[in-house]
Amino acid sequence: MKEKLLTYTQLILYVFLVISCVTEFQPDPVSVPPSLIIEGEVTDQPGPYMVKLTRTADYSYKSLNLLETGAAVTISDNQGNQETLTELPSGGTYQTRANGIRGVVGRSYKVTIKTKDGKQYESDLEKLSTAPPIQKLYYEYTVEPTGVNLAKRQGWNVYLDTKDPETTGNFYRWTWTHFEPISVCYKREIPGRNVLTGLDCCSPCWDINRCYTCIDISSDVNINGQAISRQFIMRVPFKSTSRYYLEVQQQAISKGAYEFWKSVKGLVNNTGGLFDAAPAAVQGNVHCVNDPTAVAYGFFGATGLSEQYIYVDRSGGQEPADFDPPIEVPQPSACVACENSLYRTPNKPRWWTY
Repeated sequence: MKEKLLTYTQLILYVFLVISCVTEFQPDPVSVPPSLIIEGEVTDQPGPYMVKLTRTADYSYKSLNLLETGAAVTISDNQGNQETLTELPSGGTYQTRANGIRGVVGRSYKVTIKTKDGKQYESDLEKLSTAPPIQKLYYEYTVEPTGVNLAKRQGWNVYLDTKDPETTGNFYRWTWTHFEPISVCYKREIPGRNVLTGLDCCSPCWDINRCYTCIDISSDVNINGQAISRQFIMRVPFKSTSRYYLEVQQQAISKGAYEFWKSVKGLVNNTGGLFDAAPAAVQGNVHCVNDPTAVAYGFFGATGLSEQYIYVDRSGGQEPADFDPPIEVPQPSACVACENSLYRTPNKPRWWTY
């Protein structure tokens, strides 16, 4: 599993915040019992795969989740193959070896977790299915009719075409990742001026952008065996006239994963009203086997992947673009190392051509 994945931790946090929207009525503080959050999957692409564990803090600590360190994490399949993951130095993230267990279409996978407090968690078995290939990835330039800022109203809608297999019971999820080349790795605002100051990157570097609350899923219940055309992926903003590099992932997920993401999507999109569903509806497929009162959130999946990239040509946009504030870099200056994280990488994207 790569760092592309939409993180369950961020979604669960988002859900808690939405459910707790401030209104004129001020109820007593809600206490969320410490609960384990699991995010991870096995795919039919080479590893390493990662499993991230966090634990919810008390509700009074808003937006804070604690890393679950020191756990024993094992991924196994229904053929008797298994691997115990290694915890990374940053803590809370557990990883397989690069040449370790590999997802195979047709096999089923689960994760087993034993935490430091002696609780043992186990996911349901998930069968890994093949994702149909992306047949076409394309974009269209549009100008939205409302709003006064022309630059903000312009954009390029990205669409995908594929074909559902003749077999029934196929479920899909679509995600995207944008890599933006940057030359400045540290920046801060200059008080009183609409400019930034910063320091150069010591090496080639890319910012990584995703939509963490975008949940695009579908099933073949009404379209079995038919073409899936003009599946909307995302809208490219007009913030530059340079080409926009985008990687799109089409995922073949299980019915259980589809129902999980459907529940999460409903909670993310709700209004936080009195009769909205509670976050407990997104517990997922992981359960504590030796303590039925212990609650776990998240989903461990087995996912088939089909991936493709596209460069969006933005040179045809109507000037001016919605540029970010300029950055002043003092000369000469020290440089800043390009960190390797969920949001930035020194590693060239796989299909990068310039």
